[in-house]
This record gives sequence, structure tokens and C-alpha cells, in this order.
Amino acid sequence: MFKNQQIAKDIFYVGVNDRQKHKFENMLPLPNGVSYNAYLLVDEKTALIDTVDISFGDIFIEKIQSQLQGRPLDYLIINHMEPDHSGSIKLIRKYYPEMVIIGNNKTLSMVEGYYGVSDNMLEIADGEILSLGTHQLQFHFTPMVHWPETMMTYDLNEGVLFSGDAFGCFGTLDGTVLDSEMNIDKYWDEMIRYYANIVGKYGNPVQKALKKLTPLDLKVICSTHGPVWKEYISEVVDMYDQMSRYHAQEGVVIVYGSMYGNTELMAETVAQGLAESGVQNIIIHNVSKSDSSIIIRDIFKYKGLIVGSPTYCNELYPEVESLLRKIEIRGVKNHVFGCFGSFTWASAAVKRLTTFVETMKWTSAELNVDEKQGLKTVNYDACLELGRQVATLMKNHVDDAPHCV
Repeated sequence: MFKNQQIAKDIFYVGVNDRQKHKFENMLPLPNGVSYNAYLLVDEKTALIDTVDISFGDIFIEKIQSQLQGRPLDYLIINHMEPDHSGSIKLIRKYYPEMVIIGNNKTLSMVEGYYGVSDNMLEIADGEILSLGTHQLQFHFTPMVHWPETMMTYDLNEGVLFSGDAFGCFGTLDGTVLDSEMNIDKYWDEMIRYYANIVGKYGNPVQKALKKLTPLDLKVICSTHGPVWKEYISEVVDMYDQMSRYHAQEGVVIVYGSMYGNTELMAETVAQGLAESGVQNIIIHNVSKSDSSIIIRDIFKYKGLIVGSPTYCNELYPEVESLLRKIEIRGVKNHVFGCFGSFTWASAAVKRLTTFVETMKWTSAELNVDEKQGLKTVNYDACLELGRQVATLMKNHVDDAPHCV
């Protein structure tokens, strides 16, 4: 029934769109949905590269059968074992019991651990080549991009890289899968949000992977989420290079928590100080309203971060505390920082924000503004000055991460 879109010679898209799931990994909102991409190579031998979420298994099987037209499925190549890509393994094995599952040592261990499948498995080595007939597939291990078993598969004949989660983004594919046939504007920020929240911790492994891929002639990149990249390959690879080196644009994200508006007024004033100093990219997030995945995306996108928090039970405002922990987990580097806070009877927030920036080893403004109760003239002026200081530090800041590609 299905007419699968052809990506390159003998290569077909058999992925699916998910417009039902509210949150990716039960954490990250999906306002535009998400695609689970899988690819089928039909040569003398046939090979499926990755599967889809099990909730779409019936459509997935029909797509594969429509393309194979009664032929056997010889191989299943697993680039990544996260269940949104491996969830249909047991189902496919029922339809194609002789299918050989191909992966590295860590992959095959996970196949057994997740799905109890341990037969008809072929362990491959880094750099090994599998012949399908005309097509020669070479395997490139890319551990911790973003799981320890992740790898990529490269078609030596067509220059097609099946990249796993790398170069992926949120958003469904609406009518077509090739970037050259769609308006891709909506995907750029979703690529940053995807990277920042899922891959962001693993900047060094991403740099190693990019260096490893440099000799390859990339004509098409087939990720497991988002568009198939053909026209915009250089832009996509450059984005990953920039983000994995924590190289951000000029701009400042102000994040604040506020119960009664006093800390919020401080945030507005800090923003005014930034603008007076010539900063044009100023993003303000109320941490109680903005989803943390959006905030983290913008932190990866822009060089400066200023955080404001009231003291709450002698601690940070809980949503601010939660956000800082997410930033720490991702090991974000090369940022300029400033902080401010307010309290009613005992100050604690600014001290904890100062401890945070010391942990992160970022460049920090000398001035921290701490206001008791309502904002007064002296600290209004100090908030303006804090914005000016961060603007100056940002403009003079030099990234210390090497360029690896």
C-alpha cells in the first residue's frame, strides 16, 4: 500500500511521524511532534537501518512489506538502542525470523537486555564493511553520542551517512522527508533544543565523532529524527560543531523566579542595562512559565546567562534550583554569568548562585545585586550596572574550546 520516498539509489524512507506524544522521554514538550526515522536498502541483500517506536509498529511493518514485495529482510542494522528507535525489534523478528541483527558488542548486549533476543546476531568492528551487493556499508563507532553503543553507518557508494540521533531534531515530517523539498525554518531552533537537552552533555564525544567523519564525502545525512539532510549538510554539521564546543552567539539569557514581582522587576532592570550597552539579543524567561527545555536551548544558543532568584525557605526558588541542576548535568562551558536576588528577612539565594558559578567555572560579573524586600533606588542602579558589566564581559570573552573539524 505504501509508496515510500526514495532517498538515494536503492535507499527508501520507512519512518513514521508521532503527533500524539506530549513529551519526549516524558520530559520535553513536543508542540510540533517528532519523527522516528528508519531506512531500508534494497540491493542483492536487503538491510533495514534502525526501527521505530513500538506504538507505530503496525504501520512500520506495512511500509517495509510494501517495499520488499515478498523479499526477505536479510539484515537489521542498529545504530542506536534507545527504545524510540529499537522498540520494534521483536515485532520485526516475528515477521522476518531469519533476519540477522547487526551491531557492536554493547549494542547486542542491549538487544538481549531490553528484548530478550540473542540469536541470529552479528557483532561488527569499528571500520568494518558489510556488502549488500552493490552497496558497501561501513560502520563508524561514535560512543556517547549520546549512548555508549551509538554508531553510524556510511554507504560508501552513495555517500549516505545514517547518523543515528546525531544531526536530529524535533518536529514531524509533513509530506516529504528531504530538506530540499520543504521549508526548514522551523527545524533550526528545534535542532538546538534537541541537542541541548539530549546530546548537550557530550560535547567532547561529539567533537571526536565529527573529527572521525571529516574524511567522509557526505552527500546525504539520514538522522533518526527530523529531515533528511541533503542541501543543508554544511550548516547542520557546523551547528553540531559550534554547539559541541559550547560556542554561543552574542546575547544574554535572563532567567528569574518571582513570587510577588520584586525579583521580576530586577530582571527587567538588568535587561535595560544590557540594552543600554548595545546587547540586542536579550531573552527573558520566567522560570515558572517557560519550559526548562526552551530555557536550556537558549542557554546553549547565547553566551551570557543572568539568573535571579528570591530566597525561598533559606534556599533558592525551587524552579531556579531545578534549572541550575540541569545546567550542571550538561556541563555547559564558555559562558558569562551574572546574578541577582531578593529576600524578606534572611538572604541566601545570591550566595547559592555564586556557589553555582564557581562550580561551573564561568566568567562572572563582580557585581551581585541582593535586595531586601522591595527594589530601592540604589539597587535599581545596581541592576542597571549588572547588565552593563555582563555586556562588557560577554563582548570581551574568548572561548577556550578547540576547533576539531
